[in-house]
Amino acid sequence: MRRTRTNTIYFCSVKDDSGCFANFAAYPIRLKGRDWPTIEHYYQAQKFAGTAREELIRRARTPTLAVQLDINGELGSAGIGSASR
Repeated sequence: MRRTRTNTIYFCSVKDDSGCFANFAAYPIRLKGRDWPTIEHYYQAQKFAGTAREELIRRARTPTLAVQLDINGELGSAGIGSASR
């Protein structure tokens, strides 16, 4: 059987050609009446919707810190940025 190439686009890295669509891309989104610094912030925060941790994750300075807040639950003030990012 002959294999054909597909037109699959992967959003694995913000450095790739399609990186602007990656979860970690630095493009804010507005969902549920709130601003989120990245899609990754929103994704991680929804695991804790309706709790204080949701807001902590939303305010994390970077998407990597948002993931760490999901895993560890705390970062201290160094990892939290302004809510109006």
